[in-house]
Amino acid sequence: MESVKLTQYSRSAGCGCKIAPTQLQEILKSNSPNPFFENLIIGYNTNDDAAVVDIGNNQCIISTTDFFMPIVDDAFEFGKIAAANSISDVYAMGGKPIMAVGILGFPIEKLSTDVAQKILEGAREICAQANIPLAGGHSIDSLEPFFGLAVTGIIDKQNIKTNAGAKESDILFITKPIGTGILATALKRNLINNDDYKTLIECTTHLNKIGEYLGSLSHVHALTDVTGFGLIGHCTEMAKASNLCAEIILSKVPILDGVDEHLKQFIYPDNTTRNLNAYKDTTSGMDGLEFLTLCDPQTNGGLLISVNGNDVEKFELQMKKQQIKVYQIGMMKKIREQDEVFVKLIS
Repeated sequence: MESVKLTQYSRSAGCGCKIAPTQLQEILKSNSPNPFFENLIIGYNTNDDAAVVDIGNNQCIISTTDFFMPIVDDAFEFGKIAAANSISDVYAMGGKPIMAVGILGFPIEKLSTDVAQKILEGAREICAQANIPLAGGHSIDSLEPFFGLAVTGIIDKQNIKTNAGAKESDILFITKPIGTGILATALKRNLINNDDYKTLIECTTHLNKIGEYLGSLSHVHALTDVTGFGLIGHCTEMAKASNLCAEIILSKVPILDGVDEHLKQFIYPDNTTRNLNAYKDTTSGMDGLEFLTLCDPQTNGGLLISVNGNDVEKFELQMKKQQIKVYQIGMMKKIREQDEVFVKLIS
């Protein structure tokens, strides 16, 4: 089992497996009218991280699912990463996860069942950290391995955070540096060192638990997590849904240790260019190689937070008390309709 390298059994890795944004929009198109469900507060119209249903008495249910192919070779670590990434979608709505069920695709004829058992063990460890049960699931015999969770959460109605809630003059923060896609690609090419591998594991297995607390803060106007569409993609989704423009200061965007050295060797995922093609026409200032990090598909990336500009000092103190490091990366500005630009990059 120790000789098994899971990434060699899949074409893509982690959230880089996502279908391209432009293709996804084509898939979601329908000629049939959408039926109206009075209790459905959030569906897929604003590209939010999860669906939300009002069940009465000021309580709502959050429902989400996420799965992908291996991002690392170790089965146990893969299970941890996939589970943390799936649970993040509940935190990204400001909610509290309460239960998860697994989604496993596994090539039984190629890999030992011991590998699948280790994947589930990794997921159980992360679920335990989130204080939720891995209560069941479903598995199929597939050509390539994949794993993830369907997660249920709860939230008070007034605490729901969406992509569409950002306001003009809000300050943008993120909670993790970017670059996991680049480090994962270095791993797949056997070019990663021990320090960079440790950085990759620490970032991708760290739960975004702070999201539940952020949901309770009225000065947090919008919230999402940065995953497969990269920082540019998720900034675009938030800005577009809020009818604003996200102005990002390039020098303030944090990058994971080790990423720059790999970029010197032009090590980056194929799906970086997919994200570039999807968002370049609605982004200004992305004229050089900065797209290699800004469009890098993240797996269990940090939370992107839009905070009332008048409450920044209070917010930073709150994060310090919670022992969460946050990075201020820009501001929400009024959109210039004639430009059709949702993200503006400045030095």
